[in-house]
Amino acid sequence: MADAFVNSFNTLSHGLVGYIIPFLFVLTIVVFFHELGHFLVARWAGVKVLTFSLGFGPELFGFNDRQGTRWKVSAIPLGGYVKFFGDDSEASTPSSETLAGMSEEDRKHSFHHKKVGPRAAIVAAGPIANFLLAIAIFTALFTFFGKPSTTARVDTVQAGSAAAAAGFQSGDVVMAIDGDAIGSFSEMQRIVSIRAGEKLTFTVKRGDSTLQLQGTPELKEVKDNFGNMHRLGVLGITRATNPGDVLTERVNPATALWLGIKETWFVVDRTLAYIGGVFAGREAADQVGGPLRIAQISGQVATIGLAALVHLAAVLSISIGLLNLFPVPLLDGGHLLFYTVEAVRGRPLSERAQEMGFRIGLGLVLMLMVFATYNDILHLAAS
Repeated sequence: MADAFVNSFNTLSHGLVGYIIPFLFVLTIVVFFHELGHFLVARWAGVKVLTFSLGFGPELFGFNDRQGTRWKVSAIPLGGYVKFFGDDSEASTPSSETLAGMSEEDRKHSFHHKKVGPRAAIVAAGPIANFLLAIAIFTALFTFFGKPSTTARVDTVQAGSAAAAAGFQSGDVVMAIDGDAIGSFSEMQRIVSIRAGEKLTFTVKRGDSTLQLQGTPELKEVKDNFGNMHRLGVLGITRATNPGDVLTERVNPATALWLGIKETWFVVDRTLAYIGGVFAGREAADQVGGPLRIAQISGQVATIGLAALVHLAAVLSISIGLLNLFPVPLLDGGHLLFYTVEAVRGRPLSERAQEMGFRIGLGLVLMLMVFATYNDILHLAAS
């Protein structure tokens, strides 16, 4: 394990510019917009914001705005926080002593003296901002770069593959899967990749005939262009690359927005399906990654171009938005859980109950971080 850690460290240290700079670029965008969501809704609700921090730990530099908020960049760039008036910590836990000593005027600007509705809106605004950021990025990419598309035409069929067993032939064009129309080869790949072990019905055009073929994608380890291994459903076919099969469709802003929303929902749906599969035992948990994996992927994607790196920022933004919605105390979802209980009971949980909840939440978050880092080290050592 020590050797694996050393190898992982060397891998990252060799790519200071290639890994760390893209990583900070991606993470800073995502964290900034998440915290900006909290900040803007808090200002709208009349809550005084004491601190807006990118990162944790000692302050590197910052400034105060006209409202008295300290905007700063901190030494540990693995997140951020917004601290409200009346908070005892960066996790927005209340300070009983401070709250008890507030004047009536101070209470008007205290986060913890607001009704449960505005508090819930402030907390939910962070993850919502992450989803809106992803939609905005996808929309911009579709608007300026168009929608790349390759006809779902089969070029070769691997012997002994699921496609061969289903009866696919070179030249077949996949028109639909389980009755849903397919617009491109990549769209077909997406569906197949997440449906390993499921029997799918393919509507195929072969010459002038339309056929119905049934095939079951096989779960296999697939290596991407950067050498990373992924477990995906595979049919065993390759795409045709004839000039007429490869094109980029220009779309108007309205269509780009709709495609951006669909792309965001696809990432949400796939992420939730994966998490559900982990708990059900259908998926391996070794795909869960942390900062080291994100740094590696950021560096790899940066070699493709800025558009690819911004696309990664959108995917990461969705992941962070979803993670923060989990009903775990310490995360935004945990706060929303407490506020739901408060709305039902008509009064908040006791300080003791909230404190215990935050301790449990901290333990779960730390365990997840350790597990993700362990996976990262094994992944980097094997790459």
